[in-house]
Amino acid sequence: MLNNLTTQSYNLTEALITTAHLTSGEILIVGCSTSEVLGHKIGSYSSADTGKAIFDGIYSCCQNYQIYLAAQCCEHLNRAIIIEETASKQYHLEPVNVIPQPKAGGSFATAAYQTFSHPVAVEHICAHAGIDIGDTLIGMHLKEVAVPLRLPQHTLGEAHIVFARTRPKFIGGTRAIYNESLL
Repeated sequence: MLNNLTTQSYNLTEALITTAHLTSGEILIVGCSTSEVLGHKIGSYSSADTGKAIFDGIYSCCQNYQIYLAAQCCEHLNRAIIIEETASKQYHLEPVNVIPQPKAGGSFATAAYQTFSHPVAVEHICAHAGIDIGDTLIGMHLKEVAVPLRLPQHTLGEAHIVFARTRPKFIGGTRAIYNESLL
C-alpha cells in the first residue's frame, strides 16, 4: 500500500504541476491528513509511514521539476509551513521556531522536516499552487486569486483531494484587455 501511495502522490503532483504550468522556483503548498487517507477522521489517526510515503512521491516530483515544496502543519501548530531555508530566503519568509511531530504538526510535515536539507518553519506563505489531501484547508497559504482545478485523481486512499493554481488579479473594467497566457 505504501509504494502505491508514493506512486499515486508522484502522479497527482505531476498532473498539477503540468496543468498549472508551474515553473522552476515556484512554490507548491501541500496539506495532508494521513488520518483521512487511512479512512479516519482528520487528526485522529496520524501515521508516520503513510506521511513519509506520500511525502516521498510529492517531494520527488517537485525535485524533478525544481519546484519548492511547502508542507502545511496541522492546526496544533497554527498551520505553520515547513519549507527549505533557500526558499524562505528567496521569498523573504520570516522563520519561526517549531519542530513538527506526528501529533503536533502532522506526519506529512514531520516527514518534510526530517527530509529537507535545511528545513525551516514559517507562518505565512503565498504559494503558486496547492494540493489539499483530506480537506486540511490550505487556502490561507495560496496567492490571492486561487483557481480550483479538476484533475482525474480526486482521492488518495480514502481522502478527498482538492487542487488549486493561482493567477494574477484582473484589474480594469469592461474596456480592459487581458493577457490570455496568464488566465
